[in-house]
Amino acid sequence: MRLTKIHVNNYRILRSLELDLEPNLSLVIGKNNCGKTSLLSILNKFIGGSNSPNSFSYDDFNVEFKERLFNTIDNDGADWNAISTKGIELYLFIKYDENDNISRLKPLFFDLDPDNNTVVLKFEYIIENDKLMSLVKAFNEYYSRFKDNPDYKKPDCFNNFIKTRHRKYFQIIRKAVRFDPVSDSIVAEDYKIFDSSSSFDVSKIISFRYISARRNTENKDNDGTLSSLSERYYEKTKPNEDTPVIQNFEDTLVKTDTSLSEIYQELFSNVIEKVKKFGGIKENETIVKIISTLNQRQLLKGNATVIYEANTHQLPESYNGLGYLNLISMIIEIETLLSDFRHDKDTTSSPANINLLLIEEPEAHTHPQMQYVFIKNIKNLLTTGSSGADDKKSINLQTIISTHSPHIVAESDFDDIKYFQRINSTSVLSKNLKDLEIAYKDEKDPNSNHFKFLKQYLTLNYAEIFFADKAILYEGETERILLPPIMKKIDEEKPDENESPLLSQNISLIESGAYSQIFDKFLSFIGVKTLIITDIDSGELIKKPDKNGIVKEVAETSPVDKGNVTTNGALKHYYKIPLEQYSGTSQLSFFTERKISDKILEVQDGYWHLTPTGSLMVIYQISEDNYYPRSFEDAFLKVNRGFVIANKDSFASLKNKDYFEELSDDGEYKYDEYHLAIKCIKSKASFSLDVLLNSIEEGSNPYSNWKIPLYIEEGLLWLRKDSATK
Repeated sequence: MRLTKIHVNNYRILRSLELDLEPNLSLVIGKNNCGKTSLLSILNKFIGGSNSPNSFSYDDFNVEFKERLFNTIDNDGADWNAISTKGIELYLFIKYDENDNISRLKPLFFDLDPDNNTVVLKFEYIIENDKLMSLVKAFNEYYSRFKDNPDYKKPDCFNNFIKTRHRKYFQIIRKAVRFDPVSDSIVAEDYKIFDSSSSFDVSKIISFRYISARRNTENKDNDGTLSSLSERYYEKTKPNEDTPVIQNFEDTLVKTDTSLSEIYQELFSNVIEKVKKFGGIKENETIVKIISTLNQRQLLKGNATVIYEANTHQLPESYNGLGYLNLISMIIEIETLLSDFRHDKDTTSSPANINLLLIEEPEAHTHPQMQYVFIKNIKNLLTTGSSGADDKKSINLQTIISTHSPHIVAESDFDDIKYFQRINSTSVLSKNLKDLEIAYKDEKDPNSNHFKFLKQYLTLNYAEIFFADKAILYEGETERILLPPIMKKIDEEKPDENESPLLSQNISLIESGAYSQIFDKFLSFIGVKTLIITDIDSGELIKKPDKNGIVKEVAETSPVDKGNVTTNGALKHYYKIPLEQYSGTSQLSFFTERKISDKILEVQDGYWHLTPTGSLMVIYQISEDNYYPRSFEDAFLKVNRGFVIANKDSFASLKNKDYFEELSDDGEYKYDEYHLAIKCIKSKASFSLDVLLNSIEEGSNPYSNWKIPLYIEEGLLWLRKDSATK
């Protein structure tokens, strides 16, 4: 038996979220403020023991629902029946099989269909029709006192009114809703209500515990964070009273009590004598004594201290770093909660059918290596704790871990990952990364290993893209070295008070080589604004015999002004649809005619289409100063030839340096930048480093003496805009 899906409606940013859960571990990832903490919150409020209406605030309602509610009230309750969700909703989808004990689920069955093995629990915080009309009447009376005052807007008045009164009109309702296996959906109008008066106990079906990101791991002197946790751990997991270790503990306490009682008599003798003088003690009557009455829990609570031992020296827990405090406290909390799930302290009751544990941001304060170690070992820790080791009860455990750590993602099973994508200010989507494999399998080539490559490449090198707001895919070493300085240069030379600087934005840089087309489905899946920087890679179609003497048409590298095709696979892939109307000999003209506003793309029907509102731009060289470059180096040399000439003696990456200034008979440069890039640059990476080494700082701009190729500048200015649709 397991929880297969969680569906949330109208809770904070979770307007309509469906989260698929894995049988053991689900890793929830995404950018900041994408709903991960809201998921924990609603689970805790409905099934974590805090299911009182008082645990909800009006701010828990999704913004769009608030607007619908106000519009309904403003129209005296009209059209309320047409609204399908009348408040906050949580659905829990539970699936069972023939090996499960379903006795607790039977009260929730709607039929005896053997093909229907799904039970749906629904938790609502809603306003029903009769309460809605009461709200309409009460608000109209309230608003009548302010409606003639222009300073009191009706929506604001409603928010003020309902904020402190919503509990009067909204109520928690718990239901079982019928599931239809044929349509693979719920039948909302067919349900059973179970409330506090019913014999059905939800906690017997599903038990929820969590470890919040707001853990008490502050590293303060004399702070006993771990020590207090050790007392909790002991209470939940201590052995049976008859075991030798407990008997030994109790015997030691008795002996200690006797010794301490004698000492207490001396310590408090002065007080006792004064009590006698006030008549508090009479002869032949009661005798006041102060004795030691240690018990196991109190002893641990007040007197057990976690220390660290180094070279025989004992150091307090506050001497250790926050990372270790966080890691150790998590392990202790996990063990404590697992004991709760197992009901170790109650031999008369059995665990819930499903035990759901949520761990929020385990990476707090820890360095990357420790994060790797955590995620590699957490599955084993949870499996051991749930399997009933050491004669303890076994439990059915499912765990959700939410994280912002690319290091944890890099060490995780790709199929466990759930990506939360924020669509707008009121809505979030949950996506299964394993669904990407299905998308890549739909490619024409059944033997394509693109998904396998992507899976390994992202998790090993670029997992941070899952937490980025924007991304740049670039080809090689030159761009890798020069992109950050170029972004800095744009921020300094072309600031915009309406936009955040590029280097202040959360932009992930990914080296894709000449294979950015492999990322296409991933980019569509992740939905972040993306700039792909590539080369136009012009070529000339010529007829040439192959090794067998058969004449074929092939593309040979050529300058742009002599070419008619592009050999760049990424350009042909992303611009496939608009390019179809161009023949082979006119293909290059499609790209050379593109303006920056004509390079924005969006996926429609599985293909990339040109659209001004898209979130992807693929840029390449453009004409500049009546010259069309073919590569980045070519484009850079065109606008920075003077810079290189002035510093050529310092450019160790160059050969044939005289070519830069050699003139032809007509007084023009003998070699254009296309040929300089081919004949003079020994190493692209070294050339980029030479550019930085010869940069001159002017004011706050450390790269003031060279220029950015125009196509790079235009692409980055588009990316810098906050909206993906601009």
